[in-house]
Amino acid sequence: MYKNFKQKETKEKDVIITIKRLGINGEGIGYYRKKIIFIPGALPNEVVVAKIIKEYPHYIDAELVRIKEKSSDRVPYPKGVDPAIGGLELAHLSYEKQLEFKRDNVLEALRKYYPRGYNKYKVKKTIPAPSEWHYRNKAQYQIEQDHGQTKLGLFAPNSHELYDLPVMPTQNKATQETERKIKELVDKLHVAVADPFRHYDGLKTIVVRQAEATKEIQVTLITVGHKIKNLPALSKEIINLPNVVSVFQNETDWRNPQVWGNKTEKLAGKNQIIDEILGKKFALSPRAFFQLNPVQTATLYSEALKFLDLKPEDTLIDAYSGVGTLGILAADQVKQVVGIETIPEAVEDAKHNVELNHLRNADYFQGSVEKVLPELQKNGVPIDALIVDPPRTGLAKSLIKTLLKIKPKTFVYISCNPSTLAQDLVLLSEAYDVRLIENVDMLPQTPRCECVVKLTLR
Repeated sequence: MYKNFKQKETKEKDVIITIKRLGINGEGIGYYRKKIIFIPGALPNEVVVAKIIKEYPHYIDAELVRIKEKSSDRVPYPKGVDPAIGGLELAHLSYEKQLEFKRDNVLEALRKYYPRGYNKYKVKKTIPAPSEWHYRNKAQYQIEQDHGQTKLGLFAPNSHELYDLPVMPTQNKATQETERKIKELVDKLHVAVADPFRHYDGLKTIVVRQAEATKEIQVTLITVGHKIKNLPALSKEIINLPNVVSVFQNETDWRNPQVWGNKTEKLAGKNQIIDEILGKKFALSPRAFFQLNPVQTATLYSEALKFLDLKPEDTLIDAYSGVGTLGILAADQVKQVVGIETIPEAVEDAKHNVELNHLRNADYFQGSVEKVLPELQKNGVPIDALIVDPPRTGLAKSLIKTLLKIKPKTFVYISCNPSTLAQDLVLLSEAYDVRLIENVDMLPQTPRCECVVKLTLR
């Protein structure tokens, strides 16, 4: 938030802090010399000893040294996992309190941006996940070599320090085991590993995804450069691992700040894996977005479809449609479904999924929602109902302007970021009232949550 501010030079020192609340990323928040101090790993009502790391004009970063007075809501942290890694920011907090925190995050965002009538919104209790652990069906691990040793795991937040992860308690067993077996094969076959310091080409990231319904596993090897030493031999070994049905190579370069590059090719096996939600089948290519918690996804989408309250004569616009999940799930309830998605591979998957489910009333288009939606309206496509599931950045402002002109009667917004949701509601509340927000916990042990919002046209 304050990246452009110059940090104040400070000698590391220990301070005693009483924690008042949790921040949006799950860090403990207290006050020191009238400044907010952020302490990851600390909980509300705890008195802790912390070491000041960096001091900025408006806040202080610190690290937890020890706890003097412990919260009754604190639970043991998972064994064998370094607390410095990401993805377990709330693992030391009881699950009941995690659910409360996620609801409070939404309320805090609404108070901060105060969209019209926000104090009258009904924000329901967070729906818990069926499993607090081992729910993730996709692992995206970085790989590097450090002094002759291969590391495979995750970077610590805001750093380039890679933590090897033999254990990750939120991953399902199959994805975790497949990642570790691939690491062994990389060592055995002497596969070239990318070197970010010398800019040597090689294997950079290993992505493993499992379909919940079929148990099929898809592996994508993300490389810097195309011809990587012993990569073909590695792919032949991987395809013989349990449940692995396809192996892909995704190519990037050192100039790309994103994990994925634009070029993907199959090395072995099937083009897609098949998963299932609420009785519908979905084929997934490597770059296709699919929720990380497949069991809880059924709950999330059921709530969203309930909020839509569709009618047989409706045309439903499925914006940010991905592989077509929401639109295909709703197709039996409406006259027509029109999906819009920017990623070409996802659009192809969506079209394939329409055929896979024997539907005749669903079409998917590639492009940005803010450009395609006005074209659809210009071409006479009725926009009766709309569901949006945007990335964490929220809706494009140009799209919001379009929506305020079109004004679909039925409108549901699925958000994974309470802050951008609240900001978007400030603009959308010019024409819409928000009656209900349902929280669904998709990612236990993390601060993240999915919100389903029902907007009513005034």
